Amino acid sequence: MKKGKVSNAVIRRLPRYYGQLDSLYQVGVVRISSSALGKAMNLTASQIRQDLSCFGEFGQQGYGYNVESLRDEIAEILGMNQGHTAIILGAGNLGRALIHNFQFSQNGFRLTAAFDTDPAIVGKSIAGVPVYSIDQLDEYLAGHPTSVGVLTVPQTVALTTAQRLIAGGVKGIWNFTNIELGIRDEGVVVENVHFADSLLALSYLITPRSSENSEE
Repeated sequence: MKKGKVSNAVIRRLPRYYGQLDSLYQVGVVRISSSALGKAMNLTASQIRQDLSCFGEFGQQGYGYNVESLRDEIAEILGMNQGHTAIILGAGNLGRALIHNFQFSQNGFRLTAAFDTDPAIVGKSIAGVPVYSIDQLDEYLAGHPTSVGVLTVPQTVALTTAQRLIAGGVKGIWNFTNIELGIRDEGVVVENVHFADSLLALSYLITPRSSENSEE
């Protein structure tokens, strides 16, 4: 499998490929052409072939792609079989919602712990995930190598919490705090999730507006 410099746009499409192929596999589809896959995903067949060519040669001319095989190949490319671990920083409403509802395991992550400052929940478990005091974070990271920290803490402590994660060896931060962290460490990847930006983009798209070419 080759894996050179891959554009961010291709990386963003890979999870979509995996999800579509997994859905096809679950309903018993054995093979699919690039044209049929593209139609299902609103992409062109050439786009799919171009994206996959970044990682190697997949499929056979006249046959298409074996759905299970391609799904597994993309899972490997995405690192879903690497045994990644994650912890949640902030077990408030959003943190608890992620613990209860987001399928970390189906995406290749094992959620091992949550951290908070609220004495009412520290020392307890949420859906089987133990909740520790935030004061125990550094000690925990020293004894439990962690791949990703999920930030759902208040904005006022987002940067300092992220810095503690980095000092503890965490290489990825999934940032739900709706602020830019300004992390410049080349060994750390920050994935920002901006709910407000997404909602405002939706607002723009559903807002009626007069034609730009209309005359007054």
